[in-house]
Amino acid sequence: MRPAAVAAVPPADGLGGGGVQYELKLDGFRCVAFARGGRPACLQSRGGRDLAPEFPPIAAAVARLPEGLVLDAELVAWRDGRFAFGELLRTRRARAAATGVALGLIAFDLLALPGRDVRALPLTDRRRLLLAALADVPPPIRPVMATTDRAEALEWMERLADTGVEGLVCKAAAAPYRPRGAGRVWVKYRRGDTLDATVRAVTGPAAHPHALILQLDDGRVFLTTPRLTPVQSREVAELARPLLGPPATDPDHGPVHPLTAPLRAEFTLTGRPPSATFLRLRGD
Repeated sequence: MRPAAVAAVPPADGLGGGGVQYELKLDGFRCVAFARGGRPACLQSRGGRDLAPEFPPIAAAVARLPEGLVLDAELVAWRDGRFAFGELLRTRRARAAATGVALGLIAFDLLALPGRDVRALPLTDRRRLLLAALADVPPPIRPVMATTDRAEALEWMERLADTGVEGLVCKAAAAPYRPRGAGRVWVKYRRGDTLDATVRAVTGPAAHPHALILQLDDGRVFLTTPRLTPVQSREVAELARPLLGPPATDPDHGPVHPLTAPLRAEFTLTGRPPSATFLRLRGD
């Protein structure tokens, strides 16, 4: 299930009957974690890739859970008192060599217990089972902070803003876990007008890109501006390098390096006419 973006936090009756569960929106890699007994754990990304080889401490923690337990969760990194999304984009070796970086798996839903699929249950029941399943589980696995009190959720969001909490995910408390696209029973509120788009190509040298050509989900295409900073350019080059196809010429933007596989980026859209300012790549 994926939340739809909204401009305001819904009231307690804003997602249909049964109330709303408000959760902290964290900045990490979404994954479904499968505990598989004697086999290695699987951390399935939104794109279907197994993240376990890149995050051994998290995979090891999931492997210690009862076989058949399945969690929907956010894989996060923490450094200097803040969530540090950039650490997730580094290589496993670079993270291991860094000091003060901690990884965590923040679970916000329970999809299965050993021998039992619980997706048809209401979220309130799944939350109760999640808390029970993780009651004696030590870090780095933790349940997400959640409440049915809108005022409390807003207070959490403001109080924890300095730690990198992005906003709130709001869910219909009575809803089952449905396939992707099955209604607006999950919504997300995020500070600022940030958007996600697909990177179609990069401009400039492949090793030092100058800008990204982004395509929004509604089909609009933007060239990011201003020019990428040196740090942004290095990060884009590192993550995009395996996906670059042969150089080509774009009719609107000249010489480019098209991408051969999907890569998502976060950006802001401002002004009239609108211009896109790159924020970061979504490595998940």
